[in-house]
Amino acid sequence: MVSFSLMAISGRELAPELNTFEIMFFRSLIGLVIVVSLGAITGSLTQIKTNRLGLHFLRNTAHFTGQNLWFLAVAFIPFSQLFALEFSTPIWVALLAPLFLGEALTQRRLIAVGIGFAGVLIVARPDMQQLNPAILAAIACAICFACSLMVTKKLTSDQSITCILFWLTFMQLGMGLMAVMVTGGVRLTTGIGTMWVLIVGIGGLTAHFCITKALSLAPAIVVIPLDFMRLPLITAIGFVTYAEPFEWPVVFGALLIFTAILINLQTERQKNRAESH
Repeated sequence: MVSFSLMAISGRELAPELNTFEIMFFRSLIGLVIVVSLGAITGSLTQIKTNRLGLHFLRNTAHFTGQNLWFLAVAFIPFSQLFALEFSTPIWVALLAPLFLGEALTQRRLIAVGIGFAGVLIVARPDMQQLNPAILAAIACAICFACSLMVTKKLTSDQSITCILFWLTFMQLGMGLMAVMVTGGVRLTTGIGTMWVLIVGIGGLTAHFCITKALSLAPAIVVIPLDFMRLPLITAIGFVTYAEPFEWPVVFGALLIFTAILINLQTERQKNRAESH
């Protein structure tokens, strides 16, 4: 909760100074230094494997795209709206999993998807006459994160957290470097901007580590509702710090998305129990 919230604040603060590719470049560079340093200290660098580089590349391409869209959206729409739309990621997973993972789209999952999409529409409130690019970016980032999650599900079967985080930071550093070279190079921040860059790098890495570790310690049906608590937290931060309006449609839409996630998680839990017996 703290890592994601700090990353949103730092992304908002850096937006006037750096573009999304530059933010991602620094985020990956700092993350790679931390992963390699901690891996060397703990002796876990030996866990880094090269046998599934194709899947790592696929995951990181989806995540890099989604994270750029996330940083783009965070500069233009309220935190509450962005986080609510980001939480639609499990709904996209439920919809896309039958296509990419061969999982069945059951009646309960269809209900969850329907409720979730209703929540997305209420949060986004699309104007068909003039679509908001930042809202579209937030929705697209959730789809990219869903694709990344599905690949991560395959990778966690035989890849350690150190291995996944190493290729995450290493590959996305390369992607960020190519992007900034095409768009005119990297600008260095000064003063307090340097602090925000460090927070982006550290927060991005700890957010990934914490959510992955939490899911390894407790079932998703416990972890995801706790993670959802960052929505009221970031809403309060946006209200107090940036004078963002408190909007009831976002709250109602977020609750629908949350309901859909719980239905989906409960379905997954029942399925796993049936398989274990």
